[in-house]
Amino acid sequence: MELREIARDVYACLQPDRGWGWSNAGFVAGGGGLMIDTFMDVPRTRRALALYAERAPSPPRRLVNTHHNVDHCWGNQCLRGAEIIAHRACAERMRGDLRPEAMHALLAAPDLSPGLRWFADDVRDFDFSGIEPTPPNRLIEARLELDLDACRLEILHVGPAHTAGDVIVHLPEERVVFAGDVLFRLCTPIGWEGTFASWIAALERIEALAPEVIVPGHGPLCGVEGAKELREYLEHVYTESRRGFERGLDVLETARGIELGPYAGWTQPERVVFNVARAHRELRGGAWDEPVDFAPLLDAACELRRHWNRG
Repeated sequence: MELREIARDVYACLQPDRGWGWSNAGFVAGGGGLMIDTFMDVPRTRRALALYAERAPSPPRRLVNTHHNVDHCWGNQCLRGAEIIAHRACAERMRGDLRPEAMHALLAAPDLSPGLRWFADDVRDFDFSGIEPTPPNRLIEARLELDLDACRLEILHVGPAHTAGDVIVHLPEERVVFAGDVLFRLCTPIGWEGTFASWIAALERIEALAPEVIVPGHGPLCGVEGAKELREYLEHVYTESRRGFERGLDVLETARGIELGPYAGWTQPERVVFNVARAHRELRGGAWDEPVDFAPLLDAACELRRHWNRG
């Protein structure tokens, strides 16, 4: 984990992307301090706070959750006394999301499908003991502006893109955006709720802000080129998915036919299966918030990886 100053009193808290759960966070030191997202477990969140304590006199008084996925909020209890800000849809889904006991059961299961085994092996480095899900206590709708001493920031709802409750944190003077999982950088994205069009629109909104530095939810720092690259990936996958759908191919058959080109080197490229499934759901008229059938798609992603290895 690295705490990197990206503007005066503004920090990105970065982890190398190693697959499922390896997310980024951030801090703004002014106005009592603000943290953007926590981590998949309590020890990593405490480590981030310890790094921040080397730069700031006290723990942050505010926390923003960019969305409800557990790799961005299962450390919230470390800031239980803080004002925890999130979009209403984030808070609603956080209450019904994966529970720590379910993760313990998964890791202890003796027999798992190939996909669930892949996922479980990826997250074994995290410590799921003692997690107490801690929801937001201040809900927003479209926008919230905060003044943190000399730093002004905007919390902007841009979902549904990756999830229904996606927000980004924009610091106009510093030209910084904390994008949450609206932006995956050099790693294969997954969208849980929303549509390709709405996710692309969220990326275009980030591009229009013209930030010099974007902190993605996963992967290394970038500028607007990162948003543009992910937008082009989504456009490519949607176009190819539509071709497969129109030919009557299923999700895995469609994914096998997609030439990933420059995106093949991203972390876990086989997760394209999830994006193909999202495109097929749209093309058959499914609702934007239709639940994702996680385990079968994990298995399909593993089968796609085997197909590539055989080829």
